[in-house]
Amino acid sequence: MADGTLHDQVARCLAELAATVSPATLSAYRRDLTAFADFLAAQGMHTPDALDTALVRRFLGAERARGLAPRSLARRRAAVSRLAAFLVAQGVLDHNPVALVPTPRQPAHLPKPLDADQLARFLDTPHDDTPLARRDQAMLELFYSSGLRLAELAGLDLGEVQPQRVRVIGKGGKPRQVPVGRRARQALAAWQAVRGQLADDDEPALFVGARGRRLGHRAIQKRLVALAQHRGLAEHLHPHRLRHSFASHLLESSQDLRAVQELLGHAHLATTQVYTRLDWQHLAESYDAAHPRARRRPEPPSE
Repeated sequence: MADGTLHDQVARCLAELAATVSPATLSAYRRDLTAFADFLAAQGMHTPDALDTALVRRFLGAERARGLAPRSLARRRAAVSRLAAFLVAQGVLDHNPVALVPTPRQPAHLPKPLDADQLARFLDTPHDDTPLARRDQAMLELFYSSGLRLAELAGLDLGEVQPQRVRVIGKGGKPRQVPVGRRARQALAAWQAVRGQLADDDEPALFVGARGRRLGHRAIQKRLVALAQHRGLAEHLHPHRLRHSFASHLLESSQDLRAVQELLGHAHLATTQVYTRLDWQHLAESYDAAHPRARRRPEPPSE
């Protein structure tokens, strides 16, 4: 028999996940698993030992009927799979029933990268040089210079900023070091020179708000939207779009997919290929030119 109710097990699973996933992912999984537990409770199931594939399929079907988008459905499935794996480890289940449930097919949607010249004009727009304006400029430059995720930038501490690189904690708690470009270094130096005017004495965060504490994810997102409107950027601006622009512009210039993969912190090359709208024509030409079995031989003269 299971130890505790399904909601109890969800709480324990989330407590364990907190050590390995980002705060944003943890918050999303909490919503997903709470919805799952509520759904099963409505079916009269309050303990997790009867969890099976049919129940998971019914849950996802009900969420689809409720209008949930494919991306959200896929995350719901992933969250339930993490819970089931936790229950297997606890000896509550003998297998993960989610393994037999296919992931909902995702639409081929990618954020459109900003035009490089347009982005340069946006970043070069003069500001009023207040501490908050310097902070915002440093965040913008760092997002684009180093391709950081929102959680990575928000989680940066002062001690992780070095002269030409920053150390970030990526997905799954994996650390990596990424270079910082010249313009971003200048903006960071300008911000750090006045950071003490806002930051509390005991606050380790690189980026702080007007109250002196670490700037949260939502606050950063709102600042980017406000800056785009204020500077006349006729595009919706969010951290992921700056990261995508970083990757796309770097790949266009370098054609070095592996380097872009490392800089983005992707575990799999396929993720980078999708993320950067890979130029398959260029790859095909590189393959034809380099592979011994692909090189075209001169056609023999016609007789």
